[in-house]
Amino acid sequence: MREYEIYRAAANAMTPSTTRTARLVRQLGFFSATALVVSNMIGTGIFTTSGFLVGDLGDPKLVVLVWFAGALFAICGALTYSELGVNFPSSGGEYVYLTRAFGPAWGFMSGWVSFFAGFSAPIAAAALAFSDYIGYFNPALKQANEAFVIGSAAFSLRIGGAQLVASALIAAFTLLNLFGVGRVARVQNTLTGTKLVVIGGLIVAGFAFGTGSWEHFRMHAVRTDPNPLPVAFVISLIWVMVGYSGWNAATYVGEEIREPERTLPASLAAGTAIVTAAYFGLNLLFFYAAEPDQMKNVVAVGSLAAKNLFGANVGGLFSALMAVSLMSTVNAMITIGPRVYYAMAHNGAFFRSAAMVHPRWHTPVVAILLQGACAILMTLTPFPELIIYIGFSLTVFTVLAVASIFMFRKRAEWQTIPAVNFLFPLVPAAYIVVGICMIVWGVIWRPAPSIAALATIAAGAAAYQRIGRTPATSQ
Repeated sequence: MREYEIYRAAANAMTPSTTRTARLVRQLGFFSATALVVSNMIGTGIFTTSGFLVGDLGDPKLVVLVWFAGALFAICGALTYSELGVNFPSSGGEYVYLTRAFGPAWGFMSGWVSFFAGFSAPIAAAALAFSDYIGYFNPALKQANEAFVIGSAAFSLRIGGAQLVASALIAAFTLLNLFGVGRVARVQNTLTGTKLVVIGGLIVAGFAFGTGSWEHFRMHAVRTDPNPLPVAFVISLIWVMVGYSGWNAATYVGEEIREPERTLPASLAAGTAIVTAAYFGLNLLFFYAAEPDQMKNVVAVGSLAAKNLFGANVGGLFSALMAVSLMSTVNAMITIGPRVYYAMAHNGAFFRSAAMVHPRWHTPVVAILLQGACAILMTLTPFPELIIYIGFSLTVFTVLAVASIFMFRKRAEWQTIPAVNFLFPLVPAAYIVVGICMIVWGVIWRPAPSIAALATIAAGAAAYQRIGRTPATSQ
Protein backbone atom coordinates (compact mmCIF):
# COMPACT_ATOMS: atom_id res chain seq x y z
CA MET A 1 0.00 0.00 0.00
CA ARG A 2 1.29 3.48 -0.88
CA GLU A 3 2.28 5.85 1.98
CA TYR A 4 -0.56 8.18 1.02
CA GLU A 5 -3.11 5.39 1.29
CA ILE A 6 -1.71 4.32 4.66
CA TYR A 7 -1.93 7.89 5.93
CA ARG A 8 -5.52 8.36 4.77
CA ALA A 9 -6.57 4.97 6.14
CA ALA A 10 -5.12 5.89 9.53
CA ALA A 11 -6.85 9.26 9.44
CA ASN A 12 -10.18 7.65 8.60
CA ALA A 13 -9.83 5.12 11.38
CA MET A 14 -9.14 7.88 13.91
CA THR A 15 -11.92 10.18 12.74
CA PRO A 16 -15.45 9.95 14.13
CA SER A 17 -18.10 8.76 11.69
CA THR A 18 -19.88 12.11 11.93
CA THR A 19 -16.94 13.85 10.26
CA ARG A 20 -16.30 11.08 7.71
CA THR A 21 -19.73 11.66 6.15
CA ALA A 22 -18.59 14.99 4.64
CA ARG A 23 -15.20 15.07 2.94
CA LEU A 24 -13.12 17.51 0.94
CA VAL A 25 -13.65 17.18 -2.82
CA ARG A 26 -11.01 17.12 -5.60
CA GLN A 27 -12.16 20.04 -7.71
CA LEU A 28 -9.10 22.29 -8.19
CA GLY A 29 -7.21 22.07 -11.48
CA PHE A 30 -3.84 23.41 -12.63
CA PHE A 31 -5.00 26.98 -13.10
CA SER A 32 -6.69 27.23 -9.69
CA ALA A 33 -3.73 25.60 -7.91
CA THR A 34 -1.28 27.92 -9.67
CA ALA A 35 -3.51 30.89 -8.84
CA LEU A 36 -3.32 29.95 -5.17
CA VAL A 37 0.48 29.84 -5.36
CA VAL A 38 0.71 33.18 -7.17
CA SER A 39 -1.82 34.88 -4.90
CA ASN A 40 -0.19 33.55 -1.77
CA MET A 41 3.24 34.80 -2.90
CA ILE A 42 2.53 38.14 -4.55
CA GLY A 43 1.26 40.53 -1.96
CA THR A 44 2.56 41.58 1.41
CA GLY A 45 6.26 40.95 0.73
CA ILE A 46 6.80 42.66 -2.61
CA PHE A 47 4.34 45.48 -1.90
CA THR A 48 5.81 46.36 1.51
CA THR A 49 9.30 45.04 2.28
CA SER A 50 11.51 46.65 -0.38
CA GLY A 51 11.39 49.94 1.52
CA PHE A 52 12.63 48.24 4.67
CA LEU A 53 15.31 46.41 2.69
CA VAL A 54 16.62 49.77 1.47
CA GLY A 55 17.00 50.82 5.09
CA ASP A 56 18.88 47.62 5.92
CA LEU A 57 21.13 47.41 2.84
CA GLY A 58 21.32 50.97 1.51
CA ASP A 59 22.23 49.97 -2.06
CA PRO A 60 19.47 49.37 -4.68
CA LYS A 61 21.63 46.76 -6.41
CA LEU A 62 21.90 44.78 -3.17
CA VAL A 63 18.13 44.94 -2.72
CA VAL A 64 17.59 43.46 -6.20
CA LEU A 65 20.29 40.86 -5.48
CA VAL A 66 18.66 39.75 -2.23
CA TRP A 67 15.34 39.27 -4.05
CA PHE A 68 17.14 37.18 -6.68
CA ALA A 69 18.84 35.09 -3.97
CA GLY A 70 15.45 34.59 -2.34
CA ALA A 71 14.06 33.36 -5.67
CA LEU A 72 16.75 30.69 -5.94
CA PHE A 73 16.06 29.68 -2.34
CA ALA A 74 12.31 29.46 -3.02
CA ILE A 75 12.81 27.43 -6.21
CA CYS A 76 14.94 24.90 -4.31
CA GLY A 77 12.17 24.59 -1.75
CA ALA A 78 9.41 24.37 -4.36
CA LEU A 79 11.18 21.60 -6.29
CA THR A 80 11.71 19.57 -3.12
CA TYR A 81 8.12 20.10 -2.01
CA SER A 82 6.95 18.94 -5.42
CA GLU A 83 8.51 15.55 -4.77
CA LEU A 84 7.03 15.44 -1.28
CA GLY A 85 3.63 16.47 -2.62
CA VAL A 86 3.63 13.77 -5.30
CA ASN A 87 4.19 11.11 -2.65
CA PHE A 88 1.80 12.63 -0.10
CA PRO A 89 -0.98 14.30 -2.13
CA SER A 90 -3.13 15.16 0.89
CA SER A 91 -4.09 18.36 2.66
CA GLY A 92 -1.69 19.54 5.35
CA GLY A 93 1.69 20.41 3.80
CA GLU A 94 4.51 20.32 6.39
CA TYR A 95 2.23 18.67 8.92
CA VAL A 96 1.96 15.57 6.74
CA TYR A 97 5.64 15.49 5.77
CA LEU A 98 7.04 15.98 9.28
CA THR A 99 4.60 13.53 10.82
CA ARG A 100 5.69 10.83 8.39
CA ALA A 101 9.39 11.69 8.73
CA PHE A 102 9.96 12.56 12.40
CA GLY A 103 6.81 11.52 14.24
CA PRO A 104 3.53 13.10 15.34
CA ALA A 105 5.10 15.58 17.79
CA TRP A 106 6.97 17.41 15.00
CA GLY A 107 3.94 17.24 12.75
CA PHE A 108 1.80 18.73 15.47
CA MET A 109 4.26 21.57 16.14
CA SER A 110 4.45 22.42 12.43
CA GLY A 111 0.67 22.65 12.29
CA TRP A 112 0.61 24.69 15.49
CA VAL A 113 3.14 27.16 14.06
CA SER A 114 1.25 27.21 10.75
CA PHE A 115 -1.84 28.37 12.63
CA PHE A 116 -0.04 31.35 14.18
CA ALA A 117 2.94 32.23 11.97
CA GLY A 118 2.16 30.41 8.74
CA PHE A 119 -1.30 31.81 8.11
CA SER A 120 -2.87 33.97 10.84
CA ALA A 121 0.11 36.35 11.02
CA PRO A 122 0.56 36.63 7.21
CA ILE A 123 -3.17 37.23 6.81
CA ALA A 124 -2.88 40.04 9.37
CA ALA A 125 0.21 41.48 7.62
CA ALA A 126 -1.46 41.43 4.20
CA ALA A 127 -4.59 43.05 5.60
CA LEU A 128 -2.48 45.77 7.27
CA ALA A 129 -0.67 46.35 3.98
CA PHE A 130 -4.10 46.70 2.34
CA SER A 131 -4.90 49.41 4.90
CA ASP A 132 -1.70 51.31 4.08
CA TYR A 133 -2.52 51.32 0.37
CA ILE A 134 -6.07 52.50 1.09
CA GLY A 135 -4.42 55.09 3.30
CA TYR A 136 -3.27 56.84 0.12
CA PHE A 137 -6.78 58.34 0.05
CA ASN A 138 -7.21 58.72 3.83
CA PRO A 139 -3.99 58.98 5.86
CA ALA A 140 -5.88 58.08 9.05
CA LEU A 141 -5.98 54.49 7.72
CA LYS A 142 -2.18 54.17 7.57
CA GLN A 143 -0.40 52.14 10.23
CA ALA A 144 1.86 55.08 11.07
CA ASN A 145 -1.19 57.04 12.22
CA GLU A 146 -2.59 54.63 14.79
CA ALA A 147 -4.76 56.20 17.48
CA PHE A 148 -3.52 54.18 20.46
CA VAL A 149 -0.23 52.44 21.26
CA ILE A 150 0.05 50.14 24.26
CA GLY A 151 3.65 49.29 25.19
CA SER A 152 6.75 50.30 23.24
CA ALA A 153 8.87 49.27 20.23
CA ALA A 154 8.70 45.53 19.43
CA PHE A 155 6.54 44.85 22.48
CA SER A 156 3.54 47.02 21.67
CA LEU A 157 -0.05 46.78 20.53
CA ARG A 158 -1.36 49.31 18.02
CA ILE A 159 -4.98 50.29 17.51
CA GLY A 160 -6.30 52.65 14.86
CA GLY A 161 -7.93 52.95 11.47
CA ALA A 162 -5.50 50.53 9.84
CA GLN A 163 -6.35 47.80 12.32
CA LEU A 164 -10.10 48.37 11.91
CA VAL A 165 -9.94 48.18 8.10
CA ALA A 166 -7.67 45.12 8.22
CA SER A 167 -10.00 43.34 10.65
CA ALA A 168 -13.04 44.07 8.48
CA LEU A 169 -11.29 42.66 5.40
CA ILE A 170 -10.29 39.47 7.26
CA ALA A 171 -13.83 39.02 8.59
CA ALA A 172 -15.36 39.42 5.10
CA PHE A 173 -13.14 36.81 3.45
CA THR A 174 -13.47 34.45 6.41
CA LEU A 175 -17.24 34.46 5.90
CA LEU A 176 -16.84 33.96 2.14
CA ASN A 177 -14.66 30.91 2.70
CA LEU A 178 -17.34 29.20 4.75
CA PHE A 179 -19.51 28.67 1.67
CA GLY A 180 -17.48 26.26 -0.47
CA VAL A 181 -14.06 26.13 -2.10
CA GLY A 182 -15.54 26.14 -5.61
CA ARG A 183 -17.11 29.58 -5.11
CA VAL A 184 -13.95 30.84 -3.41
CA ALA A 185 -11.80 29.52 -6.29
CA ARG A 186 -13.83 31.54 -8.79
CA VAL A 187 -13.39 34.69 -6.71
CA GLN A 188 -9.72 33.88 -6.23
CA ASN A 189 -9.10 33.35 -9.92
CA THR A 190 -10.68 36.74 -10.66
CA LEU A 191 -8.63 38.50 -7.97
CA THR A 192 -5.44 36.77 -9.12
CA GLY A 193 -6.08 37.79 -12.72
CA THR A 194 -6.62 41.36 -11.54
CA LYS A 195 -3.38 41.21 -9.55
CA LEU A 196 -1.33 40.04 -12.53
CA VAL A 197 -2.90 42.66 -14.81
CA VAL A 198 -2.15 45.40 -12.26
CA ILE A 199 1.45 44.31 -11.81
CA GLY A 200 2.03 43.86 -15.52
CA GLY A 201 0.32 47.15 -16.31
CA LEU A 202 2.32 49.02 -13.67
CA ILE A 203 5.62 47.61 -14.93
CA VAL A 204 4.91 48.25 -18.63
CA ALA A 205 3.31 51.68 -18.15
CA GLY A 206 5.90 52.72 -15.59
CA PHE A 207 8.86 52.09 -17.85
CA ALA A 208 7.10 53.26 -21.02
CA PHE A 209 5.37 56.42 -19.78
CA GLY A 210 6.45 57.04 -16.19
CA THR A 211 8.67 59.85 -14.97
CA GLY A 212 11.61 57.96 -13.48
CA SER A 213 15.37 57.77 -13.69
CA TRP A 214 17.93 54.97 -13.94
CA GLU A 215 20.29 57.24 -12.03
CA HIS A 216 18.51 56.14 -8.86
CA PHE A 217 20.41 52.85 -9.08
CA ARG A 218 23.65 54.77 -8.60
CA MET A 219 22.41 56.36 -5.39
CA HIS A 220 22.63 54.99 -1.86
CA ALA A 221 20.46 55.45 1.20
CA VAL A 222 21.82 55.97 4.69
CA ARG A 223 21.51 52.56 6.32
CA THR A 224 19.35 52.23 9.44
CA ASP A 225 20.67 48.75 10.29
CA PRO A 226 23.80 48.96 12.48
CA ASN A 227 24.84 45.37 11.69
CA PRO A 228 27.67 44.58 9.23
CA LEU A 229 26.46 44.43 5.62
CA PRO A 230 26.89 40.60 5.23
CA VAL A 231 24.82 40.09 8.38
CA ALA A 232 22.16 42.52 7.15
CA PHE A 233 22.03 40.69 3.80
CA VAL A 234 21.30 37.32 5.43
CA ILE A 235 18.72 38.83 7.78
CA SER A 236 17.14 40.57 4.79
CA LEU A 237 16.53 37.13 3.33
CA ILE A 238 14.02 36.60 6.16
CA TRP A 239 12.06 39.61 4.87
CA VAL A 240 12.36 38.35 1.30
CA MET A 241 11.21 34.84 2.20
CA VAL A 242 7.96 36.28 3.50
CA GLY A 243 7.45 37.57 -0.04
CA TYR A 244 8.21 34.14 -1.49
CA SER A 245 6.54 32.12 1.27
CA GLY A 246 3.60 31.01 -0.86
CA TRP A 247 5.74 28.75 -3.07
CA ASN A 248 4.37 25.75 -1.13
CA ALA A 249 0.75 26.90 -1.18
CA ALA A 250 -0.68 24.21 -3.45
CA THR A 251 0.56 21.42 -1.15
CA TYR A 252 -1.84 22.59 1.54
CA VAL A 253 -4.87 21.81 -0.60
CA GLY A 254 -3.47 18.60 -2.08
CA GLU A 255 -6.61 16.68 -1.12
CA GLU A 256 -8.73 19.03 -3.24
CA ILE A 257 -6.48 19.00 -6.36
CA ARG A 258 -7.31 16.86 -9.37
CA GLU A 259 -4.49 14.54 -10.52
CA PRO A 260 -2.10 15.78 -7.80
CA GLU A 261 0.84 13.74 -9.10
CA ARG A 262 0.85 15.94 -12.21
CA THR A 263 -0.82 19.14 -11.04
CA LEU A 264 1.22 19.73 -7.86
CA PRO A 265 4.71 19.91 -9.41
CA ALA A 266 3.43 21.88 -12.37
CA SER A 267 1.54 24.44 -10.27
CA LEU A 268 4.39 24.94 -7.78
CA ALA A 269 6.96 25.43 -10.55
CA ALA A 270 4.73 27.67 -12.68
CA GLY A 271 3.63 29.79 -9.74
CA THR A 272 7.18 30.33 -8.47
CA ALA A 273 8.47 31.22 -11.96
CA ILE A 274 5.68 33.75 -12.56
CA VAL A 275 6.27 35.40 -9.21
CA THR A 276 10.05 35.57 -9.64
CA ALA A 277 9.64 37.44 -12.93
CA ALA A 278 7.08 39.80 -11.40
CA TYR A 279 9.28 40.56 -8.38
CA PHE A 280 12.31 41.34 -10.52
CA GLY A 281 10.28 43.72 -12.68
CA LEU A 282 8.64 45.43 -9.72
CA ASN A 283 11.89 46.03 -7.86
CA LEU A 284 13.48 47.55 -10.94
CA LEU A 285 10.43 49.79 -11.30
CA PHE A 286 10.44 50.87 -7.64
CA PHE A 287 14.01 52.10 -7.89
CA TYR A 288 13.39 53.63 -11.31
CA ALA A 289 10.55 55.62 -9.74
CA ALA A 290 12.08 56.77 -6.43
CA GLU A 291 15.42 57.62 -4.89
CA PRO A 292 16.56 55.09 -2.26
CA ASP A 293 16.32 57.59 0.61
CA GLN A 294 12.73 58.38 -0.40
CA MET A 295 11.83 54.66 -0.34
CA LYS A 296 13.56 53.87 2.94
CA ASN A 297 11.23 52.22 5.50
CA VAL A 298 8.09 53.06 3.47
CA VAL A 299 5.39 50.37 3.79
CA ALA A 300 3.23 51.24 0.74
CA VAL A 301 6.22 51.43 -1.60
CA GLY A 302 4.01 50.68 -4.62
CA SER A 303 1.90 53.77 -3.95
CA LEU A 304 5.04 55.89 -3.69
CA ALA A 305 6.35 54.52 -6.99
CA ALA A 306 3.03 55.04 -8.81
CA LYS A 307 2.70 58.60 -7.52
CA ASN A 308 6.23 59.50 -8.61
CA LEU A 309 5.79 57.90 -12.03
CA PHE A 310 2.34 59.17 -12.99
CA GLY A 311 1.35 61.94 -10.60
CA ALA A 312 -1.21 61.97 -7.81
CA ASN A 313 -4.32 61.06 -9.82
CA VAL A 314 -2.97 58.06 -11.74
CA GLY A 315 -0.92 57.09 -8.70
CA GLY A 316 -4.15 56.92 -6.72
CA LEU A 317 -5.65 54.57 -9.30
CA PHE A 318 -2.70 52.19 -9.04
CA SER A 319 -2.81 52.39 -5.24
CA ALA A 320 -6.44 51.29 -5.30
CA LEU A 321 -5.65 48.45 -7.71
CA MET A 322 -2.74 47.31 -5.53
CA ALA A 323 -5.10 47.25 -2.57
CA VAL A 324 -7.36 44.94 -4.61
CA SER A 325 -4.31 42.79 -5.36
CA LEU A 326 -3.65 42.45 -1.63
CA MET A 327 -7.22 41.25 -1.20
CA SER A 328 -6.35 38.17 -3.25
CA THR A 329 -3.42 37.44 -0.91
CA VAL A 330 -5.69 37.62 2.12
CA ASN A 331 -8.28 35.37 0.50
CA ALA A 332 -5.73 32.79 -0.67
CA MET A 333 -4.26 32.34 2.81
CA ILE A 334 -7.69 32.23 4.45
CA THR A 335 -8.52 29.41 2.01
CA ILE A 336 -5.33 27.38 2.51
CA GLY A 337 -4.68 27.61 6.26
CA PRO A 338 -7.75 25.76 7.58
CA ARG A 339 -6.86 22.71 5.44
CA VAL A 340 -3.75 22.26 7.62
CA TYR A 341 -5.76 22.35 10.84
CA TYR A 342 -8.35 20.06 9.23
CA ALA A 343 -5.66 17.48 8.44
CA MET A 344 -4.27 17.68 11.98
CA ALA A 345 -7.63 17.29 13.64
CA HIS A 346 -8.50 14.48 11.22
CA ASN A 347 -5.50 12.62 12.57
CA GLY A 348 -6.29 13.30 16.22
CA ALA A 349 -3.56 15.95 16.59
CA PHE A 350 -5.67 19.08 17.04
CA PHE A 351 -9.00 20.14 18.44
CA ARG A 352 -11.56 17.66 17.09
CA SER A 353 -13.89 20.48 16.03
CA ALA A 354 -11.30 21.65 13.45
CA ALA A 355 -12.03 18.47 11.47
CA MET A 356 -15.70 19.29 11.11
CA VAL A 357 -16.66 19.65 7.44
CA HIS A 358 -19.97 21.25 6.63
CA PRO A 359 -22.18 18.65 4.88
CA ARG A 360 -23.40 21.11 2.25
CA TRP A 361 -20.46 23.48 1.71
CA HIS A 362 -17.67 20.88 2.22
CA THR A 363 -15.51 23.37 4.13
CA PRO A 364 -13.78 23.05 7.56
CA VAL A 365 -15.96 25.75 9.12
CA VAL A 366 -14.59 25.74 12.69
CA ALA A 367 -10.98 25.86 11.47
CA ILE A 368 -11.82 28.80 9.20
CA LEU A 369 -13.46 30.76 12.02
CA LEU A 370 -10.64 30.09 14.51
CA GLN A 371 -8.06 31.30 12.02
CA GLY A 372 -10.06 34.45 11.25
CA ALA A 373 -10.29 35.38 14.93
CA CYS A 374 -6.55 34.85 15.49
CA ALA A 375 -5.63 36.90 12.40
CA ILE A 376 -7.79 39.81 13.55
CA LEU A 377 -6.00 39.84 16.93
CA MET A 378 -2.60 39.81 15.19
CA THR A 379 -3.40 43.02 13.31
CA LEU A 380 -2.53 44.79 16.59
CA THR A 381 1.16 43.77 16.21
CA PRO A 382 3.80 46.21 14.81
CA PHE A 383 4.33 45.43 11.11
CA PRO A 384 8.17 44.94 11.01
CA GLU A 385 8.13 42.55 13.98
CA LEU A 386 5.23 40.66 12.42
CA ILE A 387 7.22 40.12 9.21
CA ILE A 388 10.37 38.85 10.99
CA TYR A 389 8.22 36.59 13.19
CA ILE A 390 6.61 35.09 10.10
CA GLY A 391 9.84 34.64 8.15
CA PHE A 392 11.75 33.07 11.05
CA SER A 393 8.97 30.63 11.97
CA LEU A 394 8.33 29.50 8.42
CA THR A 395 12.02 28.95 7.73
CA VAL A 396 12.41 26.60 10.72
CA PHE A 397 9.74 24.17 9.54
CA THR A 398 10.31 24.40 5.81
CA VAL A 399 13.98 23.51 6.46
CA LEU A 400 12.84 20.47 8.47
CA ALA A 401 10.38 19.48 5.73
CA VAL A 402 13.02 19.77 3.01
CA ALA A 403 15.45 17.76 5.17
CA SER A 404 12.88 14.95 5.43
CA ILE A 405 13.44 14.07 1.78
CA PHE A 406 16.76 12.45 2.74
CA MET A 407 14.85 10.01 4.94
CA PHE A 408 12.06 9.34 2.46
CA ARG A 409 14.42 8.65 -0.46
CA LYS A 410 15.66 5.55 1.35
CA ARG A 411 12.24 3.92 0.81
CA ALA A 412 11.91 1.57 -2.15
CA GLU A 413 8.45 2.82 -3.14
CA TRP A 414 9.41 6.50 -3.09
CA GLN A 415 8.73 8.40 -6.33
CA THR A 416 11.45 10.85 -7.34
CA ILE A 417 11.17 13.71 -9.81
CA PRO A 418 13.84 14.69 -12.36
CA ALA A 419 14.26 18.27 -11.16
CA VAL A 420 15.36 17.10 -7.70
CA ASN A 421 17.40 14.20 -9.11
CA PHE A 422 19.53 16.67 -11.06
CA LEU A 423 22.81 17.04 -9.14
CA PHE A 424 21.15 15.54 -6.05
CA PRO A 425 21.45 16.49 -3.19
CA LEU A 426 22.30 20.04 -4.37
CA VAL A 427 18.71 21.35 -4.44
CA PRO A 428 17.56 20.34 -0.93
CA ALA A 429 21.03 20.86 0.59
CA ALA A 430 21.19 24.46 -0.67
CA TYR A 431 17.83 25.21 0.91
CA ILE A 432 18.86 23.68 4.23
CA VAL A 433 22.23 25.49 4.48
CA VAL A 434 20.81 28.94 3.69
CA GLY A 435 17.83 28.34 5.97
CA ILE A 436 20.03 27.43 8.93
CA CYS A 437 22.08 30.60 8.43
CA MET A 438 18.90 32.68 8.46
CA ILE A 439 17.71 31.01 11.67
CA VAL A 440 21.00 31.42 13.56
CA TRP A 441 21.59 35.02 12.51
CA GLY A 442 17.95 35.89 13.14
CA VAL A 443 18.25 34.84 16.79
CA ILE A 444 21.49 36.78 17.21
CA TRP A 445 20.58 40.01 15.42
CA ARG A 446 16.75 40.17 15.61
CA PRO A 447 16.13 38.61 19.03
CA ALA A 448 12.65 39.95 19.89
CA PRO A 449 10.59 38.51 16.99
CA SER A 450 12.88 35.46 16.72
CA ILE A 451 12.41 34.63 20.39
CA ALA A 452 8.66 35.13 19.97
CA ALA A 453 8.77 32.59 17.13
CA LEU A 454 10.75 30.12 19.26
CA ALA A 455 8.26 30.66 22.09
CA THR A 456 5.43 29.77 19.70
CA ILE A 457 7.24 26.55 18.79
CA ALA A 458 7.81 25.75 22.48
CA ALA A 459 4.14 26.40 23.20
CA GLY A 460 3.32 23.94 20.42
CA ALA A 461 5.48 21.30 22.07
CA ALA A 462 3.69 21.89 25.38
CA ALA A 463 0.28 21.81 23.69
CA TYR A 464 1.17 18.49 22.06
CA GLN A 465 1.53 16.94 25.51
CA ARG A 466 -2.07 17.87 26.21
CA ILE A 467 -3.81 17.87 22.82
CA GLY A 468 -1.72 15.95 20.33
CA ARG A 469 -1.12 12.85 22.44
CA THR A 470 -4.81 12.45 23.29
CA PRO A 471 -6.53 9.86 21.07
CA ALA A 472 -9.11 11.39 18.80
CA THR A 473 -11.84 9.15 20.17
CA SER A 474 -11.42 10.55 23.68
CA GLN A 475 -11.09 14.23 22.95
